[in-house]
Amino acid sequence: MTQFGPNAATVIMAATILFSLLGIYSSPTLINRSLFRPYWLLRSNQYETVITSGLAHADLSHLIFNMVTFWFFAFPLEAHIGTTKFMVLYVFGLVLSHSCTYFKQKDNSDYASLGASGAISAVLFSYIVYFPNTSMLILPFPFPIPAALFAVSYVAYSYWAANQQRGGINHDAHLCGAISGVVFVALTDVSAFQNLTRLFS
Repeated sequence: MTQFGPNAATVIMAATILFSLLGIYSSPTLINRSLFRPYWLLRSNQYETVITSGLAHADLSHLIFNMVTFWFFAFPLEAHIGTTKFMVLYVFGLVLSHSCTYFKQKDNSDYASLGASGAISAVLFSYIVYFPNTSMLILPFPFPIPAALFAVSYVAYSYWAANQQRGGINHDAHLCGAISGVVFVALTDVSAFQNLTRLFS
């Protein structure tokens, strides 16, 4: 596939870092305006927050964690599937993860969330579908973890944590983002998805 200019992963990463740093260090109001608030989405026409909340992060540690994950998986995935599919995947993951949050929190006027975790989960799990035999080194564990084992553990923990509603982290976005990554591959590359299912059959 022909590439025009910087690849999508570079643009997304640069935009997210710049937007987040601007909000964290120079313009706190930018962070506040970027919050995804399900209760106010339709009532106040805050549609832009579906995108801006994925660019902004609450603090530096949140940003670094997401960008390190993005760095390791987004670039090789884009090289494998092409820029157009990668861009569609990222937006698909972002929108679907927000949709899950919306339906769960749409009557909660105090709820707000921020960050690219849903879209990055979609990237991570799409990568796992394409490369299920990959092992990942995840801190603080000092040994590689098989991608398939990580995927199962991640989904199980996100489901449990979402029901606990602890820690101020949008685990619903993590879970729905992960599901959207798998669904995206199933819809756009049936053979890759079938190869994954054969591993568990």
